[in-house]
Amino acid sequence: MLRLNLGRQLHSFIVRCGYKEDVSVANGLIDFYGKCGDIVSSEMVFSRIGRRRNVVSWCSMLAALVQNHEEERACMVFLQARREVEPTDFMISSVLSACAELGGLELGRSIHALAVKACVEENIFVGSALVDLYGKCGSVENAEQVFGEMPERNLVTWNAMIGGYAHQGDVDMALRLFEEMTLGSRGIAPSYVTLVSVLSACSRAGAVERGMQIFEAMRLNYGIEPGAEHYACVVDLLGRSGLVDRAYEFIKNMPIRPTISVWGALLGACKMHGKTKLGKIAAEKLFELDHVDSGNHVVLSNMLASAGRWEEATVVRKEMKDIGIKKNVGYSWIAVKNRIHVFQAKDSSHERNSEIQAMLGKLRGEMKEAGYVPDTNLSLFDLEDEEKAYEVWYHSEKIALAFGLIALPQGVPIRITKNLRICGDCHSAIKFISRIVGREIIVRDNHRFHRFKDGCCSCKDYW
Repeated sequence: MLRLNLGRQLHSFIVRCGYKEDVSVANGLIDFYGKCGDIVSSEMVFSRIGRRRNVVSWCSMLAALVQNHEEERACMVFLQARREVEPTDFMISSVLSACAELGGLELGRSIHALAVKACVEENIFVGSALVDLYGKCGSVENAEQVFGEMPERNLVTWNAMIGGYAHQGDVDMALRLFEEMTLGSRGIAPSYVTLVSVLSACSRAGAVERGMQIFEAMRLNYGIEPGAEHYACVVDLLGRSGLVDRAYEFIKNMPIRPTISVWGALLGACKMHGKTKLGKIAAEKLFELDHVDSGNHVVLSNMLASAGRWEEATVVRKEMKDIGIKKNVGYSWIAVKNRIHVFQAKDSSHERNSEIQAMLGKLRGEMKEAGYVPDTNLSLFDLEDEEKAYEVWYHSEKIALAFGLIALPQGVPIRITKNLRICGDCHSAIKFISRIVGREIIVRDNHRFHRFKDGCCSCKDYW
């Protein structure tokens, strides 16, 4: 804040000295305000430059938006910039980073083509951003291709590729690449981020022994002090593998104060393995750290409901209502022909609803024949079994998938994004559907990627 105030004083001094019309000075101010998190001031300075904007002006504004997590607006600014200036390697790498965070695979591919046309695809920053884009969008084959074709790589490139494998839960490739990076002729020292990605890969694959070895070697082999993210990965690693009590002991022995991510990992593990007593302890710790986050209350309520403890689940929901906490509405969306189609649970508002409902009915019959049984423990209400089955069947990701099956041609992967975490029943159902329809289905939720193919998923989140 002190630096921001000092910079504002300097901005006033610049105006008094008559330099406010200087484009180079304005570009510096855009960059300054962006790095200080004051995106409104960045935009104000940018708009006042008007037609005198140059390439640096556009680059500075684009970077400011990406740094402040305004990815959609960054993409819009990039499209505006193309009308006035030729895209540079910096502009392209910045907008690719925005696409990666949005999961905007198709726009990212268009910008990749633009990078090839501009002859900057071999630039190390553009290449690293492309690897990151494809890895975060679940297209690991494209990430591998870009990675393999890069004439040179830096630590960011390696981290992006390892992170791509971690998102897919491919621990073997993540560890192989990690060893190639650190032990090969290149001998690149891993960073804090590298080890978060590697531990995350171990966690998602259930590689407990290997993950613990890497964690314990962090200080000795790499001189890196474990941080909150590393501890959270270890708790997730142990908890996901069923070692929930060991994960709790690990938390109690941490040399730093456990964070929301650490307790959140334990709560998720307790829900997965039905450890309601320990789950309530984790939830209470989370409420102390952040009492207004609806997600933690919902996970606790769902865990209690899954265990048949409906009265306690109802109490948690009532507490949420009493203190004004609202559950985030679940949405799933899918892109078809440059249009985003958004669905909620039980949604019947789409223009092709009759076709969607027909497809859902057809899938339900075929899945039942294949042995699918709805996981009615995931219903949030104490209902009869038939009503519970109806509740879980019309979740938003199933509706989005049904639309994808009628709207996208055979052979094209179906890509769905969800703002919340995919539930266990939808996960199980989509595995069945991927085998029945012979399609690759990729679901990106707020936790990770799930790549369904031939009845299997790349993750180990659900068993």
